[in-house]
Amino acid sequence: MQREMEQKKKSLKQRLVLKSSLAKEMLSEFLGTFIMIVLGCGSVAQAVLSRGHYGGIITINTGFSLAIVMAIYVAGGVSGGHINPAVTFAMCLFRRMKWFKFPFYVGAQLLGAFVGAATLFGIYYDALLSFAGGKLLIVGENATAHIFATYPAPYLSLVNALADQVVATMFLLIVIFAIFDSRNLGVPKGLEPIVIGFLIVVISSSLGMNSGCAMNPARDLSPRLFTALAGWGFEVFTAGNNFWWIPVVGPFVGAMLGGLIYVLVIEIHHPDPNPDCEEEQPEDKPEKHELNVIM
Repeated sequence: MQREMEQKKKSLKQRLVLKSSLAKEMLSEFLGTFIMIVLGCGSVAQAVLSRGHYGGIITINTGFSLAIVMAIYVAGGVSGGHINPAVTFAMCLFRRMKWFKFPFYVGAQLLGAFVGAATLFGIYYDALLSFAGGKLLIVGENATAHIFATYPAPYLSLVNALADQVVATMFLLIVIFAIFDSRNLGVPKGLEPIVIGFLIVVISSSLGMNSGCAMNPARDLSPRLFTALAGWGFEVFTAGNNFWWIPVVGPFVGAMLGGLIYVLVIEIHHPDPNPDCEEEQPEDKPEKHELNVIM
């Protein structure tokens, strides 16, 4: 009888286990991005909805950065924990990942961010409704749309906003490439997500004033779409002089520039210890990006 129960348990586990490595990576990216949005945007929600009593710029920058750290620890060993289409784009562009995986990764990230936004909305539903007398506002002192997506400061032009996102994401990718460059100083294995967290704190503390420092198309576009459907209306796409596309396009350009700068200025100048003999990677060993690329 006990043997039959054990066999049933094994059979159930075998049915649940995914056979496709790509499916595992997609599920990992979905969960990682979901965690980032719920905990990251949650730190914004707590500060906004308490009108500063339970948080502020310090808790937002720290909370969002730590949310990314936790997300990478959850997803990093399976998919690399990119949780950012711009990072995935850079990995493909610089041959650290195969291009055919790109749409699958990005789709999982977008979906994870959308579900994360919906979950956060449910958690703070009563607080959101009571905050502005039942109104869900995009602008003004009682605005709540910026809990979920980024919006520009009143003084910011579209050109300046685009430059802001390009430069911020450029720095993000330069440091990410450096962290995982085995021929540079590197980071002790397992501590990479923590260093990435410090990187996000630095960038958000220095380049976050203009528009919130999204640096991630999934982090911004999917929650923005959710707010459009959840009651804020499609004005979320026209607010700030049609700002919505800036955190989508800018990070891709910045990721390309950041990767290119690191490769041209640092990576290609490393001395090759044995140029005539390149070690072949075993077929069953995960590609480099699957273990150590993030955000």
